[in-house]
Amino acid sequence: MRYLWVCCGFFAMLTLNVLPCNATIVKLYTSLKNRPFIRQDTTKVRIVSERDSLRKDSLEKIKQRTLYSKLAGTVQKDTRDLSLFPAISLQQNLKGNYAGLYVQEPTGEPGTIQNMFLRGAPMPLLSKKDVYSSQPLVVLDGIPLVGEHPFAFDIQQYDFNRIGPATNLLTGIDINNIASVEVLKDLASTAIYGPRGVNGVILLKSKTPDGMNRSISFNSYIGLVQKPTVNTINGKYENEFRQRFYDIYTTNGRYSDDEQYPVYLSDSLNNVYSGKSDWTDLYYKNALIYGVNLGLTGGSDRASFRFSLGNTKSEGVADGTGLDRYSAMFNINMRPVKWLLFSAMINGNRLNRTRNRNLRDRFTQLNYFPDLSAPLAPNKEYYGNYLAQYDKGFDDNKTNSIQGYARLLATLGKFKISSTFNVDYNEGYRDVFYARTLLQGTSYASNYYGFNQRLMIDNKATYDLNVNTVHDFHFELGQSTMWDLYKYSNAYAYKGANDYIKINLLDSDPKLPNGNDNPNYLVPTAFPRELTYRFLDKTQDNLVSFYGKVNYSYSDKYFLSGTLRLDGSSNAQPTTRWFYSPVLSAAWNIKNELLKDFKSIDDAVLRASVGRMGRTFTYDNYAQGPQYTATVGYTGNLTVPGYNAIGVLTRPYSFGWVGYNVPWSYSDQLNIGLDVSMLKNRLHASLDFYTKAEKNQLISIPSYAEYGYKQSIESGLDMTNTGLDLTISALVISNATFKWNSALNVNHNTNKLNALPRGLNEIVIGNRFLKVGQPVDQYWLLENEGIYTANSQVAVVNGQPLKYNGQALKAGDPRWKDQNGDNIIDEKDKVLKGHIMPLLSGGFDNSFNYANWTLGTNLYFNLGRKIINQEMANRFDFVNREGNTDLSSVKEITFWEKRGDYSKYPLYNPWSTVIPYRVDQDLFLENASFLKLRSVSLGYDLGQVLKRKNIKIKKIFVYGSVNNVFTVTPYTGQDPELVSYDGMDTGYGQPIPRTYTLGVKMEL
Repeated sequence: MRYLWVCCGFFAMLTLNVLPCNATIVKLYTSLKNRPFIRQDTTKVRIVSERDSLRKDSLEKIKQRTLYSKLAGTVQKDTRDLSLFPAISLQQNLKGNYAGLYVQEPTGEPGTIQNMFLRGAPMPLLSKKDVYSSQPLVVLDGIPLVGEHPFAFDIQQYDFNRIGPATNLLTGIDINNIASVEVLKDLASTAIYGPRGVNGVILLKSKTPDGMNRSISFNSYIGLVQKPTVNTINGKYENEFRQRFYDIYTTNGRYSDDEQYPVYLSDSLNNVYSGKSDWTDLYYKNALIYGVNLGLTGGSDRASFRFSLGNTKSEGVADGTGLDRYSAMFNINMRPVKWLLFSAMINGNRLNRTRNRNLRDRFTQLNYFPDLSAPLAPNKEYYGNYLAQYDKGFDDNKTNSIQGYARLLATLGKFKISSTFNVDYNEGYRDVFYARTLLQGTSYASNYYGFNQRLMIDNKATYDLNVNTVHDFHFELGQSTMWDLYKYSNAYAYKGANDYIKINLLDSDPKLPNGNDNPNYLVPTAFPRELTYRFLDKTQDNLVSFYGKVNYSYSDKYFLSGTLRLDGSSNAQPTTRWFYSPVLSAAWNIKNELLKDFKSIDDAVLRASVGRMGRTFTYDNYAQGPQYTATVGYTGNLTVPGYNAIGVLTRPYSFGWVGYNVPWSYSDQLNIGLDVSMLKNRLHASLDFYTKAEKNQLISIPSYAEYGYKQSIESGLDMTNTGLDLTISALVISNATFKWNSALNVNHNTNKLNALPRGLNEIVIGNRFLKVGQPVDQYWLLENEGIYTANSQVAVVNGQPLKYNGQALKAGDPRWKDQNGDNIIDEKDKVLKGHIMPLLSGGFDNSFNYANWTLGTNLYFNLGRKIINQEMANRFDFVNREGNTDLSSVKEITFWEKRGDYSKYPLYNPWSTVIPYRVDQDLFLENASFLKLRSVSLGYDLGQVLKRKNIKIKKIFVYGSVNNVFTVTPYTGQDPELVSYDGMDTGYGQPIPRTYTLGVKMEL
């Protein structure tokens, strides 16, 4: 066995490490002419001639460089302009800057999770678990970042916030430390990242020392977050709003004696609710943001380093929210001998998040609802008292993260061997205490600790061969092993002894000193003792991969590349543990072949790629087939393992039935692209057509209820994303004093469901309807055609009036369209309408340079997207929301803020049993297309001025910017961006604020 391990280790040293080195459709070897390499900035095209490159690179390095960094669907950007935006997360930095990358920002609260989708969502987004499985892979210096795991949702009552700090882990990336960002979109570029990169890859390369320059860099900004202007209302206004319904639908214009009219609205002389509405200064505030980053670079050609420290404070405009980030990054390169290079990096971050104090966020943490009969009062004094009670407790959210690698690269002539060890580790803590004065006499405490860990060993061997100067070959062999581990401990307790003793529930002992079971631990009692519940869970996912790749180039005209992968996943079932993934790509340099005499065309390359990539399962449950689990406690929540208490083995009825012979899911992808540069490289255009066919995906089908299961998890869902990516960059004007650079990126994407398990043609899951041949991101709604103003207007067939679920429609009810003509309005009359995802999205950047001045603008747009204004539906459905104890009945302090246009909605009878203001109708479906002027920046380069005064500063650039300037949209709600993955605008999202910043970038 020992010799076997030695042989495996020797093989690992000879096999391929997945390095982040210009992953493209093929390695396009270039001749030593003046043909330029083109890299696209966020607002301009930078031209770097090969002749200039030869001053730094050897001929061997030039042959390994790609002709275009985005030939295989990649787009590379310089981060200088990105860093002018005061973003706290990577998603905010990338939004609108890359064709095909769609970013959702459901709330303006700093540090919250934001979603990214590259060329559409790869599956129907039926829950937060599907959103986690749809995110692109983010790679930092070759380290595939691990991210969170959705298994923690299994013990939650609502699909709202993940337990724990729920902090966006990508806020741990300081853009000031990043040298370039590439978006890899097709299999030709993502194949080396395997199944982890099947949703696309975002490649981040940090700033590294080159061994030649010694420098000190300093980047800093300070800014103001401007509070919004809001229209407040009070109980008097709400009564007047409701009075219109009483005037129409009651005999005397008043509620009846047996009706439970809300107490908080019944007394018009009550100044708490009907007096001054002056709560906004306690909720909305102008806030401070700042950022500082200091970098040191030094060394020689034998050993060099870069070290940076940073601190960023991003405060929200509402509810005292904010995120503080403390970061440090260290890069080192050492070359003990000419043929051996050692490099390493470590990036560490501490994230302190101040969460919102929303009732909904608190109640989903509690797993129970206190009295919801009265909302928070709009009176400043009373709202201030609520905040004072909240401040008697605490809600601490802390996240630590660290990423690092150590790499050895040996160059032996044309033969190269590299081996890398990668690690990504993050841990989160959330400690909560709510005093009894906040919860009607019952105090609450909870502790959470969880971590995500990824360890990876990558190995790579390459060999380059040139035959007769026209045939170039590049051979690669690769192997990697990845170990993912996710674990959390979560505990909460009620009925504490007092509001001054806060216990650590995670370290609490379930045993008494005499060894007997503690009756307070996990066992509710009739005595006034605390009720404690504890949950533990852990999941693992291991991936072993091998691949080979061959690139061929003929005379700088024709290029071929082939990749074959073999991946084995521990989350796959034993009968289908391994999956083969072939990828083939090709390119044709039209300029060198046919257009040599066309001086206006500098380059023209046609490229194509086709292939298949496996998709690993998110949950290890799928690998086990039919299974048992351990359920502990009175809540019925899933806990694994169950120990130190009563453990009961049972079927996972709530999770679902998993059978045998579940095959791998996979993605078949085709990409055809054309890159053209013209007019002495002042104009560059890139157009890509793509289709992504997702096959054999798992979906939960409502089934096996007779055996106690809620659903059966089965394979067989197929869907397709098809679209176009267009990027145009132009140097519009260029003279000695004035330059104008412009860049436009556009994505058009559509999707279609091709198949369901068991050959089904349609399926209903919750409030979603999936039908073969239709898009998967549509709403399932009743069509609203107005209002019945008289009973005589209701259609009558065979003496029977039109009914909704057995209830005859009457005057004051909605006029819903009877789609099938059966004189019954039910689910069969719902239709698929609108799209949750935009049909057209992108950004438009412009940069104007005059002398030492620079003016930049950034526009961001979404078109063809609709959302459900659920906030407005809740406002009108006041009859059914009063007095309920569920999440939809929670009224935040923003309940006393007027939003939207009330006049556009008919005055239905709110007491009707058909629930006329139900959310599943197109009455609340609105066009959410928008155009945003996302940022305007003005800067001045002091470098030339300082040089004339003999001040030794390489660069100093001062700037000011305004962000989130304005939005043009037909949407009547708060903001068309503040929408969840399901297309619902609940109104809980905090506004994305307008910010004003002043900053400086300096290099010594």
